[in-house]
Amino acid sequence: MAKKSIQFHIVTPERKIFSQEVLEVTVPTTNGYVTILPNHIPMVSIISVGELRVKLSDGEMHPFAISSGILEVQPSSKVVILADRSEFATEIDISRAEEAYKRAEEAMKVAHDAADVDYARFEALMEKELNRIHVAKRWK
Repeated sequence: MAKKSIQFHIVTPERKIFSQEVLEVTVPTTNGYVTILPNHIPMVSIISVGELRVKLSDGEMHPFAISSGILEVQPSSKVVILADRSEFATEIDISRAEEAYKRAEEAMKVAHDAADVDYARFEALMEKELNRIHVAKRWK
């Protein structure tokens, strides 16, 4: 009989964020959003900045803000995400995220005349903070 759930894990360099049996996972990838259901084909993909959604067995949705990382879907209905950064939407402090966005924006203005690498780094930081703000506001 086909397996009806997915063993799902989100791991960051700091800690394991989430580990539980779920019904489905929707992940932002560089090719668009991908929804993984039980018995999904094996795959590996690059994660982009966005909102990750996990549907639990009771139908409840758990949203996360996620930045770059790697998604691996294993043949045994196991999904592992190795992310640079991920957090529950409800744990995001919107005012701190907005302050971080403003600091990155100011730093980017100062670095505008610097090397392109610095400019790109600040732009990526701004994108991550803007995503955190968007996800937190959407789910609070």
